[in-house]
This record gives sequence, structure tokens and C-alpha cells, in this order.
Amino acid sequence: MNSQSIAPKLQTFVDGVSDLLDQNQVEAEFHPEVGELLKELVKEDDWLDPKYAVPHPEYYQQFLLHVDPQERFSVVSFVWGPGQQTPVHNHTVWGVIGMLRGKEREQHYEAGSDNSLIAKGDEVTLSPGDIGFVSPTIGDVHRVSNVYDDQVSISIHIYGGDIGKIERHVFPTDGSPKNDFISGYTTPA
Repeated sequence: MNSQSIAPKLQTFVDGVSDLLDQNQVEAEFHPEVGELLKELVKEDDWLDPKYAVPHPEYYQQFLLHVDPQERFSVVSFVWGPGQQTPVHNHTVWGVIGMLRGKEREQHYEAGSDNSLIAKGDEVTLSPGDIGFVSPTIGDVHRVSNVYDDQVSISIHIYGGDIGKIERHVFPTDGSPKNDFISGYTTPA
């Protein structure tokens, strides 16, 4: 997406993240600051273009809102139809999740070398304005789902790279080997 065509609030967020990454390349230092910027973005639900908020009846959708020209980060909207969820998966890069609309449930896991999955910590529910973090350095394997069986939920995610191009992994819950995948993006109608 061209940065000249994005909503002013999203542009302010993108500019803030760009400035942070220009000044600091230490993840442990900029990651919380990106979280604060995302918290500011999702505190009001009045800026997301409706074409990036359309659910699919069968699976969640990932719409690209912005990718940094140097591919240092990407911003996406995740649109969750009623009851939809991801498989257990990783990202291989840092990320921050901000809840814009509805509610999202997240369970972190530790993936063993024997393909086992162990739930890590309690399940967390994100409500509008809440944020969460992922990274290989703090925990990167999780499953996410829409809390609601009767309404759409939307979260805004920022990742440390062009997430639609990054090879990642799905971890089957039956203990079979992980599968590689590249998510790509949903094209808005």
C-alpha cells in the first residue's frame, strides 16, 4: 500500500515507527515503544478503511495496510469472522498486536524438538485498546481466535519485516512435524 493513500492516524503511526527504527535497532528497546504507538492507534476505532475490515465466511483475512519501503516492518489488519481462529504458528520476527474491534483470544505455546506443544501461561483475551507482543526472543508460537461466535473482531498487527513474504511455521496439535508457510495477503474487494 502506498503511504500517500493511508488514513492520517495510520500515517502518524507509520511515521512514528519509522523514526523509532531509524534511531534504535535494539529490539528490547524499541519493541515496547512500538507497543505504545500501536496502543495510541487502536484506542479509537475511526480510521480503518472499510475495505480492510471485510470478513470471509470461512477463514480470517490479513489485509496489508502498509509496508516500509525498506521492509523493516509491515502493518496489517486481521479480520476475524465469528468463531474463526489460526492454527498454532510462529512469526520468526518481532510483532505487536493491537485490538481495534471485538475481542481476540491468544494462547502462547512452547514447541519442543519432538514436535510437542506445551501451553505457556494462561490464555489472554485482548479487548479494544489492548496490545500484545510476539518475538522469537520473548515467545513467538501462539494460536489466536475471535472470542465471539456471532460478531466480527479486528486486530491491527505490526511485524518486523514484510510478514506476507516471510517463511513461517504451523505446528500441528497432533505432534506431527511443523509445516512451512508464507501467508501472503488478502486483496481487498
